[in-house]
Amino acid sequence: MSDARSAVLYCPYCGEEDLRPGEASHGAWECHSCARVFSVKFIGLLSKGVNR
Repeated sequence: MSDARSAVLYCPYCGEEDLRPGEASHGAWECHSCARVFSVKFIGLLSKGVNR
């Protein structure tokens, strides 16, 4: 598996695209439209065969 990371494309709060990597902590993103700082964390995958 590659160590490459995908960039966040949209702010999860306002939906705007004016995002920049945050300087406060590793993995943080800054939205310059709504002034929020957030991070996105990958938890895992659902098992195959899970019905929802």
